[in-house]
Amino acid sequence: MEDKNEDNKTDPGVLAHDWAELTHECLVNIFSRLSLEDRWLGSMWVCKAWLQACKDPCLNSVFDLETHFDSATELPIFWTAEFERKIDDMIRSVVDWSGGSLTEIRVRHCSDRSLSLVAQRCPNIQILSIKSCPHVSDVIMAEIASGCPKLKELDVSYCYQISHKSLATIGSHCPHLHILRRNLMNWMDPSQHDRIVPIEYLNNYPQDGDLEVAAIGKFMPNLRQLELHFSKLTGKGLALISEGCPDLEYIDLSGCRSVSRRDIANASSNLKKLKNIKKPNFYIPRSIFRTERYGHWQLYDERFRTDG
Repeated sequence: MEDKNEDNKTDPGVLAHDWAELTHECLVNIFSRLSLEDRWLGSMWVCKAWLQACKDPCLNSVFDLETHFDSATELPIFWTAEFERKIDDMIRSVVDWSGGSLTEIRVRHCSDRSLSLVAQRCPNIQILSIKSCPHVSDVIMAEIASGCPKLKELDVSYCYQISHKSLATIGSHCPHLHILRRNLMNWMDPSQHDRIVPIEYLNNYPQDGDLEVAAIGKFMPNLRQLELHFSKLTGKGLALISEGCPDLEYIDLSGCRSVSRRDIANASSNLKKLKNIKKPNFYIPRSIFRTERYGHWQLYDERFRTDG
């Protein structure tokens, strides 16, 4: 019995040797079944072979952190320069590893620093979601428009340095754009962002609602979905959308208090393909924000610590 038990024991050294002998292709196949979090916070730190496998372009065609942001409470630290640098560093790494195969980016709190590299080296991007980016400007969006003509979905919500000029430029260069999200923060209840978003940023709230939708109506005729939470567009602006975007199937006007029921009815009658329009709701409860730190971001901080 004693000999049999000893025979059944697994030698850790043998197991480690077997894993070390796996080919790059086998490792890539295995890692493709893991989540992005498991790869970035686990696999790539085991050894050089595993790190190289995690850098394979086929594992870096999609970079999606939105699920982590969605499940986390918005924190003041997200709006700091240090956190922005960490996100920029992650994006730049993925762009390097993707070898031009990157098709989808969903992040928040990045800046022109990383998006310039996206514009230069990611011509196949189809989905770009960059919500809550205080340092993304019209200049870099012009580069994105020129370098990423295959865009089908764009989310520039809560990006207050982006203006109607960017919307016009993107529309002119990206004819396949079908989904646009240009949501803004709730300016009717600023307490939602109190002590979280810097007050100087909130003061930059875009006031040119009709200019933005005029650009959308003129340069984005193939839109099918449009979100405009808390935009200051008026009935005149909504009419421009209904005239210029005949293929719209869905519009979200939550919080757009400057449009009337008549404005919405007129726009709806002009949009023959419209399936759903989310109308403004002026009863908006005050949000309660928790302040605990979200565990995933603590781990990202450890892996992507930057100086200064």
